[in-house]
Amino acid sequence: MEMEISFPGGKRVDAEYRGITIQTDQSIKNGGQGSAPEPFTLFLASIGTCAGIYVLSFCQQRKIPTDNIKIIQRMEDSPDGKMVAKMIIDIQLPSDFPEKYRKAVISSAQLCAVKKHLEVPPEFSIITSIKGE
Repeated sequence: MEMEISFPGGKRVDAEYRGITIQTDQSIKNGGQGSAPEPFTLFLASIGTCAGIYVLSFCQQRKIPTDNIKIIQRMEDSPDGKMVAKMIIDIQLPSDFPEKYRKAVISSAQLCAVKKHLEVPPEFSIITSIKGE
């Protein structure tokens, strides 16, 4: 698996993966144009949307309507304010959501691959190479 990262100008940094370009930019406050999400925003969104795809699939398999379901993701900062210390994934269900599936829908969100990778993080190796060698 490989992803190509490029620098299309300004503070933009894009990733090309499987024929899709994922654009990022810095906010105006951070010297960018604010034309796309900042990389850390994409990281945070990947957690909520990953949980969301599992919740969506769970409901679709059981023919449970999802129009009144939403997920609110809250982040609590560390005491020094430099890191996210806690993430809360609040799956908001409508009152007619089947009671027998309430715990199971939580279990489905727990399957999120992004969350699992945070729980057992990969090893990072950052290297340099010369193009063409």
